[in-house]
Amino acid sequence: MNFKQVFITGGAGYVGSALVPKLLNKGYKVVVYDLYLYGDVLQPHHNLTQIKGDIRDKHTIIESSQGCDAFIHLACISNDPSFDLNPALGRSINFEAFHNIIAACKENKVKRLIVASSTSQYGIKPEGVEVTEDIESEPITDYARYKLECENLLRSTDMGDTEYVFVRPATLCGYAPRLRLDLSVNILTINALVNNKIKIFGGEQMRPALNMKDMIRFYELMLEVPKEKIHQQAFNVADKNMTIMEIAEMVKKVVGDDSIAFEVTPTDDKRSYRVNTDKMRKVLGFEIEHGIPEAIQSLIEAYKKGLIVDGLNNPFYYNIKRMKEVSLK
Repeated sequence: MNFKQVFITGGAGYVGSALVPKLLNKGYKVVVYDLYLYGDVLQPHHNLTQIKGDIRDKHTIIESSQGCDAFIHLACISNDPSFDLNPALGRSINFEAFHNIIAACKENKVKRLIVASSTSQYGIKPEGVEVTEDIESEPITDYARYKLECENLLRSTDMGDTEYVFVRPATLCGYAPRLRLDLSVNILTINALVNNKIKIFGGEQMRPALNMKDMIRFYELMLEVPKEKIHQQAFNVADKNMTIMEIAEMVKKVVGDDSIAFEVTPTDDKRSYRVNTDKMRKVLGFEIEHGIPEAIQSLIEAYKKGLIVDGLNNPFYYNIKRMKEVSLK
């Protein structure tokens, strides 16, 4: 094991709630630093320390990450409508606070920083163009722009001996203890289960997706691979490139109900891009194992078990609804 103690911002979020138990099972000590806006879903463990904190609090994040040799930065406001709610808040958390992440890593001589970035930074690309990690990013939303600006800030900073890598996932899907239902595959699935109808906004946009289980496997890999393979690199992590309509048809097939109807409405969300994952496979040998149908099935099973409560309205599943509730400043 290259690293012993992992510090995770946003560790109680959608990705963190699935990642933390996996890392604990592998023998890592884990420190979770989170605001816990969406509840505390992590089970107690002798190697788990949980700290309620804001990444905008420089002193606390530096102090809390002392003794950690790996740092995974997941915390952010993670969908575009949330930025529309309060653009200044989005900037303060998703970009300005990144200075504190850098400071904590430098101050505590963290060996490896793993940054959650996003494929959304690619924006709109012509049909037929597959976006590699080296293509010019053209973000069309604040969320995507700040992901890119964080990457640029880190690249321009002297990090000393701290190695770092940027993880650019496709839109995530599938069940996790802290569930999000405001993501394309997940929202189509919950609509099919609750309403027997799938609302499709647009439909022709190309929107790559990624099963949460494969996302977790990739973060585990980021703690295991040698420095020379990943330092200062960015990696697209995605499964198939599919249109929103193709995803809807896949949801209907996996749910297995021919009576499910499609309701198509226009959308202002024009993000559309095909993600190339050659680098992920060739440099790291990473292959997708779980896929989108399995992610859909995980949501169906959770729904049948009663693990999803009021799936269309519960603010805990929808970032913007919850942010309005708590009035985060």
